[in-house]
Amino acid sequence: MDHKESAVTFLKMAGSGDVRAAYDKFIAPNFIHHNQYFNGERESLLKAMEEAHKTNPNKSIEVKHVYQDGNTVITHSQVLRREPHAAPVAVVHIFRFENNRVVELWDLVQEMPKDSPNENGAF
Repeated sequence: MDHKESAVTFLKMAGSGDVRAAYDKFIAPNFIHHNQYFNGERESLLKAMEEAHKTNPNKSIEVKHVYQDGNTVITHSQVLRREPHAAPVAVVHIFRFENNRVVELWDLVQEMPKDSPNENGAF
């Protein structure tokens, strides 16, 4: 499996609630991340992702674009949340791989308002 496939499979597994298995398969033991809402080590983000699935189990992720440059993969995705009145979000994930495992991750999230004046949309 190449890095692009690994990144997409990780997102789909984690997004569907199979967070721990996704981590076991794709995330390096020395993994760090840059999500501003949690401590930067592996276990904090894993627990946050598990908790997010428990509180919002009815969401789906659709990866719209995937780009790779060496050991870096960038995904651009749409996350649909099925709670009443929850707007979908656009998410950019930046993965850095070493030895076929994710060692570093950045994520950028943008809500997609229904009344956006931009006729081109987020994708």
